[in-house]
Amino acid sequence: MKKLKIVVLAKQVPDTRNVGKDAMKADGTVNRAALPAIFNPEDLNALEQALRLKDAFPGSQVHVLTMGPGRAAEIIREAMYRGADGGYLLSDRAFAGSDTLATSYALSRALDNLEYDLILCGRQAIDGDTAQVGPQVAEKLGLPQVTYAEEIRVINERTLRVRRRLERGVEEVECPAPAVVTVNGSAAPCRPRNARLVMKYKRARATQEAQDASEDYFALVNERPYLKLTEWNVNDIRCETRELGLSGSPTKVKAIENVVFQAKEAKTLSATDGDIDALMKELIANHTIG
Repeated sequence: MKKLKIVVLAKQVPDTRNVGKDAMKADGTVNRAALPAIFNPEDLNALEQALRLKDAFPGSQVHVLTMGPGRAAEIIREAMYRGADGGYLLSDRAFAGSDTLATSYALSRALDNLEYDLILCGRQAIDGDTAQVGPQVAEKLGLPQVTYAEEIRVINERTLRVRRRLERGVEEVECPAPAVVTVNGSAAPCRPRNARLVMKYKRARATQEAQDASEDYFALVNERPYLKLTEWNVNDIRCETRELGLSGSPTKVKAIENVVFQAKEAKTLSATDGDIDALMKELIANHTIG
């Protein structure tokens, strides 16, 4: 088997466990500055699948492609700390406010600049829960796709075999390569950071991050070119600007509501067989279980 070139589509997302009243802007877009930013969980599952293939086929390379503001370069570093070889940050104000259609368009145009044998991404992002970007990228690139993947079982020059986790069971499918594969959260969790790689890549920077860097940093980059992360803007990808950002996004968020569940009544039970038996009968009677 030849050495693989794998691209992982990853996203820096707001931590939806901490949604507050300032989470939305007046134009219906997410106020990302008001929320902590994290690596999208299922994209980490996708990264692990890529790293396992890299381990299985020595000499293979894994690169991350992410779209976002300058701070999204942290996603690339996090991937490199775990074993990725590098990444690409797609960043421009023209991308701001993109829905899934505009996002997939921009990513597909950026992927035209890259060589790949396989494209992996998480099933969905926690800030939208649409599960649309991966399939839309596949359609725009004219590639076959496999969704809800739990494990890539076999891959060669022409095909790949993937185990899918579905609502009512598991199935194994085969499709031509290259392909786009979206990975479930039920797949293997991503490996932790490697201390040696953290020390190696902790000073890696994309263009926007390096603007205020000292002369010492640029001297270090000249000595270690791998510390310079590739950053692309609109001019670096062949695209129609009207298809990007808010102008290219037919869907808009009209409102967001923070729902807080409150207990209406409480019941204290002891650990006796009688109390447990009574609770089970009550839950069955009101169809909570059974």
